[in-house]
Amino acid sequence: MTDERALPIDEPVPIRRSGARVEVTKLGKAYMHHGEALPVLWDVDLSLAPGEMVAVVGASGVGKSTLLQILGTLDLPTSGSIKFDDEELTTMNPSRLAEFRNRRIGFVFQFHHLLPEFTAVENVMMPALIQRIESNRARTMAKDILGRVGLSHRLTHRPSELSGGEQQRVALARAMVLGPSLLLADEPTGNLDRATGMAIHELFLDLNRERGSTLLVVTHNPDLASLMPRRLRMIDGGRLVEESEYRSPSMESMPVASEPAAPTEAAAPEVAAPEVAAPADVTGEVDAPADPASKKVAP
Repeated sequence: MTDERALPIDEPVPIRRSGARVEVTKLGKAYMHHGEALPVLWDVDLSLAPGEMVAVVGASGVGKSTLLQILGTLDLPTSGSIKFDDEELTTMNPSRLAEFRNRRIGFVFQFHHLLPEFTAVENVMMPALIQRIESNRARTMAKDILGRVGLSHRLTHRPSELSGGEQQRVALARAMVLGPSLLLADEPTGNLDRATGMAIHELFLDLNRERGSTLLVVTHNPDLASLMPRRLRMIDGGRLVEESEYRSPSMESMPVASEPAAPTEAAAPEVAAPEVAAPADVTGEVDAPADPASKKVAP
């Protein structure tokens, strides 16, 4: 393995360019409440190919963020398996898991979670410093990625001196500075206006294509979801279905339209016979339709 601390300061640090293969099998999560288990996820299966870009959509409260936190090792599952490039995560001890998380997984949340007392470049340096990369080397890495997200002119600004879109760009740069194998994003543009959000969306995709990370985004934003080559919908306690195959309950209850009947040869309509007036007698007068008893005879 290359010792990044030994690299000359003016050389770029090698970036991992292959995304992770993630296999989730029969994943379950339950929380204890007053001695009772409250299941949130059960029997969740998910497969992510290296470098794949996937959006997960679904109703609020269905378990999308819980799944993301478990995949990012911020929370532990109650049952099931998570394999990350064939390495089982659920059996790692806490210290190993923390080191793995910092080195291999990047996070972007709805709120940027930047440290307010540090500048943009210092915030982005943090993951590298935790990995014990030498300070000057870490600063160079942070400057490089901040330049890539368009913030070379904001290196020394603190979060309070940045706009919402700039804060989220710093958060994205921090997530990408070590070239993670898996990038997880939870409503990354939920606090931004539409124009700024779309710019962040495009930046996500561009960086992912450049660096090859596997990308999983949880979102309610249809614009962001539509940019992803693969879209999944979470339903029924974490069950994931391809968006193209999903039918909502309201659609399920709708009657299926039947094929129109083939046209048949129409029968000729019946035409009622016209009423014919009673014929006149030889005298030219018409018999009056009176009661026979009261009929008068002409003299």
